Amino acid sequence: MQTTSRVLMVKPARFAFNPETGGNNAFSRPGRESSSQENALREFTSYVALLRANKIDVVIAEDTPHPHTPDSIFPNNWFSTHEDGTLVLYPMSAVNRRNERKPEVLEVIRKNFEVRRLIDLTWWENDNLFLEGTGSMILDRENKIAYACKSYRTSEQVLADFCKQMDYSPVFFEAYDRNGVDVYHTNVMMSLGTAYCIICTESIKPDDRDRVLGSIRDSGRKILDISFDQLEHFAGNMLELHNSEGRPILVMSASARKSLTTEQNRELSAHYKLLSPQLDYIETHGGGSARCMLAELF
Repeated sequence: MQTTSRVLMVKPARFAFNPETGGNNAFSRPGRESSSQENALREFTSYVALLRANKIDVVIAEDTPHPHTPDSIFPNNWFSTHEDGTLVLYPMSAVNRRNERKPEVLEVIRKNFEVRRLIDLTWWENDNLFLEGTGSMILDRENKIAYACKSYRTSEQVLADFCKQMDYSPVFFEAYDRNGVDVYHTNVMMSLGTAYCIICTESIKPDDRDRVLGSIRDSGRKILDISFDQLEHFAGNMLELHNSEGRPILVMSASARKSLTTEQNRELSAHYKLLSPQLDYIETHGGGSARCMLAELF
């Protein structure tokens, strides 16, 4: 299955701008620390309520104040689950993000997902090589293809290891923002669902573009192209789910949805129910958006 109706979200305990990741995340910037947790928790709570009101099963794991994990609200970077019962743990570039693999959160995962196999890739951190989950990779679960753009946080070697163990085929490429800087996470510029792939084609290195788009088209998906401006408003950071009634749901932030053209909005609305939580504070100071906050449980 490409999509699920169940997600895990981590309720933040001490949300804040993370200086360890801010250096290579162009989307995040410092905010007023005194109100960071309060503002993030408000947006988090509203997001959970929106998903549940639309019959998405949300499992909540509570973060702990210590050790301080300012980015814990983005759990999709350090683990993924798979329909065959596999749990994968990923190597993280920021030392304080490695601490998100807390026993309390892992226990919640195990209570809500039957782990039949564990693949632990975290040892790659010893070699300073990283692959940050479904931030680094966009998974075509039906065709077992892993799309990933090269960056400090996304190593081709670790991608190859993941693909070998999970029997996936890698599509590794280069992508840059409008300033020529590596796109740090693939899920900033690309989202892949059952029928559509939302992607910023102009961000892909010209030499790689035909190969990437050809693979997507061969999978039978329609390409919806987004601009650099839309990418910067998190329009690439969407996730397709389905609710308990089987209805396809496309989740994106309010900022991402506002950036869509009338035609894009109409086209996506004809296929999905669009959910667009207000995540301005989390986006600005955490540098992640709607998709980053959801870890799929299969």
